[in-house]
Amino acid sequence: MHPKQIALEDKLHKMCIDLDNHLEDMYGSLFPLHPNRMKRGKTASANYDGLFSTGTQFTNGYGSTLGRGFLIDIDIRTLSWVKKEEVKMIEDEAIEYLNSIISTYLPERKLEVKRDQNVIKIVGDFSLGSNDIN
Repeated sequence: MHPKQIALEDKLHKMCIDLDNHLEDMYGSLFPLHPNRMKRGKTASANYDGLFSTGTQFTNGYGSTLGRGFLIDIDIRTLSWVKKEEVKMIEDEAIEYLNSIISTYLPERKLEVKRDQNVIKIVGDFSLGSNDIN
C-alpha cells in the first residue's frame, strides 16, 4: 500500500476514535452493553469497549448518488432493540460532529460527510497527490 494511503487511513482511524468517544459521551448510557462487551475504557482500543464501535471502509460507490468515498460504520453493541428513530438520531449527530472535525484531521483535503441513501459517507478529494520522488 502507498505510504500516503496508509497516512490517510491512519488519520481516518483517529477521527473515528474521536467520533466513538463523542458518541459514548452523548449516548453511551442509552442502551445496555452487549454481555460480551467491556465497559468504556476497559480495553486497549475504543473499538473493543463501550456501546459504540466506529470505523471506515472505502467504497467505489457503484450504485451511489455521491460516488466513491469512505463509508462510516457505526455499530451499536447491544442486544436491545434499537428503534429506527434512535439510529437516525445517532447517525445525524455523527454526521454533524464529523463535519465539524474533519478539517482538523485532514486540513489539506476538501471533504464532507453526507448521507448517501442509507449509509454515511465521506466524499471529496482522496487523491494521493504527486508521485514526485523529490
